Parts: sequence; C-alpha cells; structure tokens
Amino acid sequence: MAARAESAEPGWWGLTVRGLRCWLTVYRRIWRSSVYSSVLGPLFFLGAMGFGLGSLVNRHGTAGLGGVSYLAFVAPAILATQAMQTAMSESTFPVYGAVKWNKMYIAARATPLRPADIYRGHLLFIVIRLAMNSVVFLAIAAAFGAVSSPWAVAALPAAVLCGLAFAAPVAAWAITVSRDTAFNYALRFGMTPLMLFSATFFPLSQLPGWLRVVAYLTPLWHAVALCRSMTLGTLDAGSAAIHVGYLTALAGAGLWAGTVTYTRRLYA
Repeated sequence: MAARAESAEPGWWGLTVRGLRCWLTVYRRIWRSSVYSSVLGPLFFLGAMGFGLGSLVNRHGTAGLGGVSYLAFVAPAILATQAMQTAMSESTFPVYGAVKWNKMYIAARATPLRPADIYRGHLLFIVIRLAMNSVVFLAIAAAFGAVSSPWAVAALPAAVLCGLAFAAPVAAWAITVSRDTAFNYALRFGMTPLMLFSATFFPLSQLPGWLRVVAYLTPLWHAVALCRSMTLGTLDAGSAAIHVGYLTALAGAGLWAGTVTYTRRLYA
C-alpha cells in the first residue's frame, strides 16, 4: 500500500503544472487589463516607428538597413523587445507581490508544492504569456507586410526564448528583494538602455566600436539579431546557434539560480 501511495504522488512536472494553475486562475480574472500592454501597446509602437519614423528613413535610402524597409527592419526587433518587456513585468512586481502583498507564494508553500515547483510554475505561466503575445504581434506584423520569409514562424520560439532568458534570472533576483523600489531602477536603467543600444531602432554599425562590444554581450541584441534574421530570411546556421546558445545558457543559469533563491526565501 505504501508503494502504491508513493507511486501516485506527482513528479516535478505534475507539481509544476499545479503551480501554473494558480496563475492561470488569477489571469482568467484579470486578462482584460493586460490587453493594452500586451497587444495594443506594441501594435501602436510598431505603427509609429514602422510607418511614422519609417517614412522618413525610407525617404533617405535604406542601404544602411540592408536594403529592406524600416518597417521590416524594426518589426522583429519590437517582437524581441516586447518579449523582454513582458518577461520583466511578469517576473518583478508579481514575484514580490506573491510574497509581500497577495502572498500567493506563501499559500502555495502550505501545499505539497516545493519552492522549486512554485518557481517553475510561475515561469511556465510567463512562457505562456510570452507565446500568446508573440503570436498576436507577429500576425499583426505579417498583416502590415513586415514579414518576408516563411522562416518568420521560427521567430516565435526565438521571442519566447528571449523572454525566458530575462524572466528566469530576474525572478531569481526578485524573490530576494526587500523593497519594490529596486524594480524601478532595474526597469529604468536596465531595460530602457537595452532597447536603445541593441540594434533595435538602428544598425549596430552606427555605434562606437567600444559600445558595439558591450551590445554584443547583451541578451536583447542576440534576440533581436535572431528574430530579424528569421523574418528577413537571412538566417545563418552558425550565427543562429550562437544566439540560441547564449539565450539558452542565460535561461539555464536563471533556472538554477531561481531554484536556490526560491528555496532559501520560501523555506525561511
């Protein structure tokens, strides 16, 4: 009988899914509030940058963009950027709130869920959010004529991987934060410079040499380069392997760190 009871206990995946269900239940009640930030915001931004600023850029020639329109150049970058923004917003204040405000994590610890299960369940919810947002955005970008290659479909998992590369380490750090004001500094002095200096709005060749080296080390640049090569049909296997490997390594390091920090915080 004891052997049967032990075999009936769910494994790590089953416990992770239980952690996910909690976030899905909450999101089912509040999903309307995320429509603007997840869909309308990136859509308006794409229109303003791709058509508004793009009309000025295209008028002066697109040789510096590789001969493509500014809309086609900036759309995959916005796809990667909105994945980063979604990951950052879902892995900062919600993590802090799950400990300090609504205490979802504290309630989950009173169940058979372990801290690592709680962490993975939240990350799985973030991955679902990333996938939903990326599908909607890429469909809109294709409707606007910003996609010129069937390889663009592969930009979806690339955007999700980009978000996970941010969400995993940021959540691992957020669980240790004692004051939520720290997130404002991370968003203002971390996310915003990445948007400006990761070849999002202009080619990296326009930056000074030393700043280009810094950009090559950032996860957003790897994500932008990967998504852009897929939507433009210029995918190179070697470069793609480097980009995917970098983002995967960062996500893996975040998963390891999160398991440690969540265990320390939620067992305390």
